[in-house]
Amino acid sequence: MSGPLPIRPEGEFDFLCLGGLVIRLDTELVPFRKATHATIHVSGAEFNVAANLSDCFGLRTAVASAMVDYPVGELVAERVKAMGVTSFYKQYQHDGVAGPNIATVYSDRGVGVRAPVVFYNRANEAAALLRKGDFDWTAIFGHGVRWFHSGGLFAALSDTTPDVLTEAMAAARAGGAVVSFDLNYRAKLWGARGGNARAQAVTSELVRNVDVLVGNEEDIQLSLGISGPEGHKTSALDAAAFVEVIEKVVSRFPNVKLVATTLREVNSASRHRWSAVVWADGMTYQAPVMDLDVLDRVGGGDGFASGLFYGLLTGAPLEEAVRLGWAHGALLTTFPGDTTMATLAQVRALASGASARIQR
Repeated sequence: MSGPLPIRPEGEFDFLCLGGLVIRLDTELVPFRKATHATIHVSGAEFNVAANLSDCFGLRTAVASAMVDYPVGELVAERVKAMGVTSFYKQYQHDGVAGPNIATVYSDRGVGVRAPVVFYNRANEAAALLRKGDFDWTAIFGHGVRWFHSGGLFAALSDTTPDVLTEAMAAARAGGAVVSFDLNYRAKLWGARGGNARAQAVTSELVRNVDVLVGNEEDIQLSLGISGPEGHKTSALDAAAFVEVIEKVVSRFPNVKLVATTLREVNSASRHRWSAVVWADGMTYQAPVMDLDVLDRVGGGDGFASGLFYGLLTGAPLEEAVRLGWAHGALLTTFPGDTTMATLAQVRALASGASARIQR
């Protein structure tokens, strides 16, 4: 038991996630329309958390996803393996023309007053083809899984992915795993599925099976149709407004035991103020506010979630768990790519108040 969560003490996997795998082509500081080269990162909102928990925190993690038998798929599978994540794949054959495909994300980081830009090509995405029955969840959870995670981005990929999620969540709960869900609202994805009304109908049903909810006020309002705070919000770092929304969430979804989010005030693409907050059992735990120099902001929220989950899985008090998430999310924005390059020692040092003085 860690605070309000009944976490099973053992299992072959500490953490299992379900979601799509993507490649991100990052042109760094050059706008994509002017780029002559790009760096390839392997990502996925759900996978990022599994990769971080394995590579930085040393936990035993796994991903359930779609895989395609062409060179892009081979690249993705190699990176998943390199991060120490066990894979459960539904295999698809590429037809050499139209797919199915591994989705592509395109980005440039921006700098100063120039905002970062992210856009997608998810045409005939393999993960969107996943259906109920594609995974043997009884066998997967039969290994023993302590924590199961997915999110709203996967739910929005197609009309069939919510059914895959529902099936996986039922198996997770039957197997005694904690279930977490990152709302990750994406207007463009839901726009192709029936818009905001469809998003709220689907997400509301899924959240009824969730123990831990990750998402900011806007995600909650758009995904669940829950109204925002009545008072004026003085700052993006104001946790009081978040807590006011959370009270409405847990009133509607009493199964939710813990809600968490990052708090970010963007001064420029390169300079943020950063904090995080967790609500559990009527109590609020907030990390300090940090002035953060940002190299690559993509994946910072997943970095926070992985540090928080690590704290909870290892029995840390909530005050410590939120600081571990806050520290790891901050560190992740100082590296290129969507997944971690931090060490556990670095995370613990920052969570304890270490400075950026040179280490000799």
